Amino acid sequence: MNINVLARLSVALVLLCTAPDIHADSTAPAAGSSGYAASSAPTPADDGEQRVDEPESSDRHDHFDRHHRTERRGRHGWDGRRDNNLVSIGHDSKLAAGEQANSVVSILGSSTSEGDAVDVVSILGNTRVSGPVADSAVSVLGNTYVDSKIDGDVVAVIGSVELGPHAEINGDVVAVLGAVRRDPAAIVHGSVQDVIAGEFGELSWLHTWIRHCLLYGRPLALVPGLGWAWGMALGFLAFYALLALVCRESLSRCVQTFEAQPGRTLLAAILAMLLSPVLIVLLCVTVIGIAAVPFVAVILLCASLFGKAVMLAWLGGRIMSRSAAGPLSHPAIAVLIGGVVVLACYVVPVLGFLVYKLLGILGFGAVVYTLILAARAHQAAKTTTSASAPASASGAAASARGGTAGSTTSASGPASASAPASASGTAAPVDAIPPPPGPPPGQPADPAPGTPPPAAAAQPPSVTASMPRAGFWLRMAALFLDVLLVGFAMSVLQHHFSMNLLLLAIYGAVMWKLRGSTVGGIVCDLKVVRVDGRPVDWETAIVRALGCFLSLAVAGLGFIWIAFDDAQQAWHDKIAGTVVVRVPKGVPPG
Repeated sequence: MNINVLARLSVALVLLCTAPDIHADSTAPAAGSSGYAASSAPTPADDGEQRVDEPESSDRHDHFDRHHRTERRGRHGWDGRRDNNLVSIGHDSKLAAGEQANSVVSILGSSTSEGDAVDVVSILGNTRVSGPVADSAVSVLGNTYVDSKIDGDVVAVIGSVELGPHAEINGDVVAVLGAVRRDPAAIVHGSVQDVIAGEFGELSWLHTWIRHCLLYGRPLALVPGLGWAWGMALGFLAFYALLALVCRESLSRCVQTFEAQPGRTLLAAILAMLLSPVLIVLLCVTVIGIAAVPFVAVILLCASLFGKAVMLAWLGGRIMSRSAAGPLSHPAIAVLIGGVVVLACYVVPVLGFLVYKLLGILGFGAVVYTLILAARAHQAAKTTTSASAPASASGAAASARGGTAGSTTSASGPASASAPASASGTAAPVDAIPPPPGPPPGQPADPAPGTPPPAAAAQPPSVTASMPRAGFWLRMAALFLDVLLVGFAMSVLQHHFSMNLLLLAIYGAVMWKLRGSTVGGIVCDLKVVRVDGRPVDWETAIVRALGCFLSLAVAGLGFIWIAFDDAQQAWHDKIAGTVVVRVPKGVPPG
C-alpha cells in the first residue's frame, strides 16, 4: 500500500475532526483551474487501458496524483458548486441524484451518494456510491459499494469492497480485514489489495446495536435485530446461576464481605484495577514473566465474572424476604432474581451502562477483598498455631515437675510432722527465734504490713477515639498548613511551585504511621486514631491516603462530609476506619 492509499485511509479521521468546516481554500489562484484543465486532458492512447507505473517514476507519479486531486478540490471550491457538506452523526446521510456536495460523511451511520460529490465517508456504517466522486469513497467498520466513476481510491476497513458493472476506479481498491468482490465489467486503473483478507458480512447486527444501544448509553434495547445481544445476556445470566450452584459457600462469603465493608470493597476494586496493568507491565519487563501474563489475564477475567454473580446474588437477596427458607434461600435463586432486575435496568438509557459498570467494579472489589481477608485469616491462624506449640510443651513440662514435687512432699510430710512430737513437748521461747535479716545498707526498709504502697507516677492519658472529635474548619486549617509545607518543599526542589497530590498523599500516609498526625495536625493538636483502638499501621495509613482521592474526586464532597456527619468523619475516614480527635494540652500527639 503506497503513501497515497494511506492518505485516503486517514480521510475518515480528518473528516471526523473537521467535518463542520470542510471546504476548499478560497485563496487558490484562478489559474489553477485552467492549469488543471490543461494538464489533466487524457490522450486517446490512455482511454480504456490500465495504467502501469514504472518503478523509477513512481515518486513523480504520486506527487502528480496528489497535485491533481488538490487542484480538483480547488476547482470545486472556486466554482461554488460543491462547497457544501452533508454531515450526519448517529444517522444516515444521502445525496440524491442531481445534487452536489463537497463531502458526504456519516458517523455511526451509512452514507449514500447518487449525486456529484468529492468525498464519501462512513464510520461504523456502509458507503454506497452510484454517482461520480472526485476523490475517495471510504468506510470504517462497514462495506463499500461502488457503481460509478471514482477519481481516487476505494477503501474499506474491517469490511468488504464490491464494484458494480459501471465502476471505474482511477486509484487503488483496498480492503482491510475484508474481501474485494469485482464485477467483470468493472475497471480499476490502480492496484487491488486485500490486507488480511476476511469476510465479516454486512455487519448490520453491529450497526443496529450501535444505533439503538451505544448512542443511548445502554447495553440492550427492545428493537428488532438485537436477538444476539439478548441471547448473550441470558447466556451469561445462566452462567452466573451455575456459579452460584457450584460455589455457593464462596459466593455467600463474598456477599457478606460486601455487605459488611462496602467502602473497603470499592477501594480494593479501584486499587486492583490500577495495579493490574502495572503488574502485567512488570511481568513483561522481566521477560521471564511473560509466560505468566496469560494466567494473570485469566485470573482477572474469572474474578470479574465471579464478581458479577456476587452482585446479582446480593441484589436478589435484598429483594427477597430475609425470612425465605428452603429452596428459595439458595444463592442461585437470588442470582436469577437479581439478573432479571438488572436486565430491566439495561434497557434504560444512560442508566443501563451505569448499572453495568458499577456492578462490575463492585463485584470485582468484593472478590478481591474477600481473598485479602481470607489470606489474613490464614496467616493469623498459622501464627497462632506456631505460638501455641511452645506454650503447650512448657505446660506439659511444668505439670510433670509439679507431680514429682507433690509426691516428694507427701512422702516427707509425716516425717517432718513427727519430728517435733519426738522432741521435748515444751515450745521454744520467743527470744530464741532469730529476727529476720534487715535490708542491705543504703536501701530503704520494706513498708510494714498493711501500709498502702506509694502512689505511682502519673501516666499521661492515652489518645483514643473517645476524645473530642476535630471539626471541619480545624481539620481544613491543618490540611492547609500541610499543603503549604509540601508546596514549599516542591518549590525548593523543582525551583517552581508545582503541587503534586500524589506526594501530598505519600507525605500524609508516612506521617500518620510514624507520628499519628501530620505537621499541620501537630500544630492544631490533632491526631488520627482507629475506631477499634488499635494503632495505625501501614495498611490503614495507605488506605486512608488513597481514600482521600475519592473524597476529593466528587468536588471535594468527601471532605465537606465532615461538617454534616455525626461522627465528623470524612469519606476516607469511613473507608479506613479512623477518626481525627483533638489532643488535650500536655499529651504528646505521637
